[in-house]
Amino acid sequence: MQDDLFTTEIIKEALVAIGDEMFAALIRTSMSPIIYETTDFAVGATDARGNLLAQGNGVTGFLATLDTAVQSTLLHYPAPDDVRPGDIFITNSPYEGGGTHLSDVVILLPVFHGDRLIAWTVNKAHWTEVGGAFAGSASTQSTDIFQEGLHFRFLKLYEEGRINRGIVEIIRANVRLPDSTIGDLHAGVAACRVGGNRVLELVGKYGLEPVLGAMDELLDYGERMTRAALARLPQGVFEAEDVIEEDGVGNGPFAIRVKVTVAGDRMIADFTGTADQAKGPINTSLAGLITAARCAFKAVTDPDIPANGGCFRALEVICPPGTILSAQSPAPVSVYYESMIAAIEVMWRALMPHMPDRLPVGHTRSVGATFISGIHPRSGALFVMGEPLLGGWGASAGADGDNGQFCCGNGETFNIPVELAESRYGFEIDRYAFREDAGGEGRYRGGRGVILDYRVTAEEAFLTFSSTRTVSRPWAAAGGCEGSHNGAVILRADGSEEPHTMVTGLRVAKGETIRLLTATGGGYGPPAERPAAAVARDIRNGFITVDRAKEVFGRPE
Repeated sequence: MQDDLFTTEIIKEALVAIGDEMFAALIRTSMSPIIYETTDFAVGATDARGNLLAQGNGVTGFLATLDTAVQSTLLHYPAPDDVRPGDIFITNSPYEGGGTHLSDVVILLPVFHGDRLIAWTVNKAHWTEVGGAFAGSASTQSTDIFQEGLHFRFLKLYEEGRINRGIVEIIRANVRLPDSTIGDLHAGVAACRVGGNRVLELVGKYGLEPVLGAMDELLDYGERMTRAALARLPQGVFEAEDVIEEDGVGNGPFAIRVKVTVAGDRMIADFTGTADQAKGPINTSLAGLITAARCAFKAVTDPDIPANGGCFRALEVICPPGTILSAQSPAPVSVYYESMIAAIEVMWRALMPHMPDRLPVGHTRSVGATFISGIHPRSGALFVMGEPLLGGWGASAGADGDNGQFCCGNGETFNIPVELAESRYGFEIDRYAFREDAGGEGRYRGGRGVILDYRVTAEEAFLTFSSTRTVSRPWAAAGGCEGSHNGAVILRADGSEEPHTMVTGLRVAKGETIRLLTATGGGYGPPAERPAAAVARDIRNGFITVDRAKEVFGRPE
């Protein structure tokens, strides 16, 4: 019996490690910087029924997209022989399991031992191009899904080991960067195959039944640890609301509302009362909302144990269909991430006053997704750059907020290195620095946002940019000051400055500058309680101007 316990633990750890190896495989084989540099993807494995076993580091906002993609695939292929050894599936459907927006493509590989389905390996990665009206397949002005790119709805990319060349040629003919897009497709397949091989190696070493038993135990362990953590949290009903300013096509603001109930060893997140789905692409689907709720839930329960499906058995998410957080087809969803991260933060806004040791105050709350395209001045080839932006996180009850970090929806992601960006794209980066504008002061200050200047070196470039927290500000607590705003400014050749919050395909001429500004997080506690030495240090570090320090704190010592 003791040997069985040890074996089960070894298998459980090996299952978690599979996600890490798949993560490395995708980085090493992909062709797009948004995957191999930014790591805008997630990988993992599920059991045969689609229960998440392990997920490698990557985008936090994909925490409910791997397992739900498997579950929806099984609904599309319900007969016993519909899924066969050698099959590989592809989907990017926003309105079903795994769905976010069309640029996030899911590859799914069923793992068979003989003729028995025992597991799935899955990856979901942001492809730079899936077609659509604008370069980078991103738009702030789409009004239905058909304008946003190719839609793969649970198709067989491989059938019993044979690739469907028709699907590949449809992709090749409808995207602006066919070589890198097809390369990223094959990288996703390779990562799934690595994971599938590792599952079968475990079966070969330990036997089928011990591996399946360890899968069940891994899920049960996640559930036990999470329920125990829930029972230690403050009990009650906690409510909050927030706002998304606009939808990209002139409508807004949109209310986001939540009622979080913590009762014993379970949590209910009820988003009833949230605004109806928007005409513009700010919508997210129910899969995105479930991810949002899981992110906040994991943060306040047991964030140290690896995420698996068992961890989320104690969470129930409620939202009526047809809201901005549960959009229905054919609603546009290109900028889904802005509403998804608003849902994450409104949950923590409800919980933070009761759990100040676990949660900070408001942060930048925007991906700030930036796409710049054009013709490269040296190669003459089309370039498309896409990346998220860094911003400031809110202070907490005992510490300053983190400076220059990605928002809660990004997770383990990175910006594209300056050297790579300047060599591959038609711009140079003249400035990348922390902001020192007003906002976020307190006993503990909010983390600083950044200012980033792209000077166009191509004859022309085209900007697609989206942000929220452009009128509202990162919220504060206990007497702290709210943070600052997100946004973009075009520095035109005639000296004028042109502000934008959401824009698509905006022309910027050679020599003009795209300036991106991200928010500073909210502050915690009265500014008067901040030690003078800390204020002086902030001035030296360029986090606050002398004039602002005098205004808020008085003269620092």
